Amino acid sequence: MIDVLIVSLGSTGGLRAADEELRGSLRRAGASVELIGTPAPAQARTLMLTDLRWARAARAAALARLRQVQARAVIYSSTTAALLWPRPGAIRFDAPAAGNRPGRHGLWQRPLERLRLDQAPLLLPWSQGGLDELPASLRAATSAGDRVLVLPVPVEPSGPPAGERDIAAIAYAANPMKKGLDRVLDAWLRARRPGEELVVAGAEERDLARAGLVLPAEGVRVTGPLPSGDYRALLRRARVFVTAPRREDYGVAQLEALADGCRLVSAPAPGPYVALSIARALDPRLVSGDLARALRAGLDEPAPDYPARALRALEPLRPDVVDRLVAERLLLRLLPG
Repeated sequence: MIDVLIVSLGSTGGLRAADEELRGSLRRAGASVELIGTPAPAQARTLMLTDLRWARAARAAALARLRQVQARAVIYSSTTAALLWPRPGAIRFDAPAAGNRPGRHGLWQRPLERLRLDQAPLLLPWSQGGLDELPASLRAATSAGDRVLVLPVPVEPSGPPAGERDIAAIAYAANPMKKGLDRVLDAWLRARRPGEELVVAGAEERDLARAGLVLPAEGVRVTGPLPSGDYRALLRRARVFVTAPRREDYGVAQLEALADGCRLVSAPAPGPYVALSIARALDPRLVSGDLARALRAGLDEPAPDYPARALRALEPLRPDVVDRLVAERLLLRLLPG
């Protein structure tokens, strides 16, 4: 018998890291926890088929483990992991299909997701913005009682600041078109001055070429995917983190950049983009559709005490704060009595 089984979809590095963080928090709160991963299915051409394959893989993984071990509670990490669940459980999500699967992309996912969210004993959105994207009737039904607990992904500095911030700008490019790397590269070409370099992490050059992106002859360096420690070390050397997402479901990379002292330059984007309001409050010049101009402002005219103010803004996301939330509120709802 275990207290909690976490069914991790793990379709991205960010989702996997968030699930590991949750397991750690639950264990520090005294719960016995097991996290099971979902084997990645074969790639599909459409989001509808992609989600179906992931949902079937998550169901198979959960069912196999539940036949072997009794769990007092189950947490499905993402609404996709819960779509074909073998038994009801809490659902943790950054954004619902109601928000990030519009039109034909979510024809079957949205109605089934709504049913699962209605059936779940507990909803654990990463942010209030993720909850706000649910249909109005479902938000109204869950607003009363104890069915919802906003449970953010913790973030903190990865180490002491580097002696010198010798990287002008850095971008994270896993899923490059969703992250708007084409917009970032266009802005960088217009804003860059001789000797300045944009470091692009999270994707190989061949991934960028497959997405139709052409890199300039100079001023851009692609690192490919990096271990978390190596990537965060680059953040501690960068002056600016730049992004122009077409949609942002949460924005862990932006929050990590703020925690490690980067100034966040971003285009506005739809979705529950947690770092966007923080960036606007820190320096509104750096949140703009004119990304080239925002880049030069971030590089040439940094706002006073930006890193210190960013850390204060991130205090609600500190690991000890999230641990307290898990120990004092989440466990009581997951394991009543």
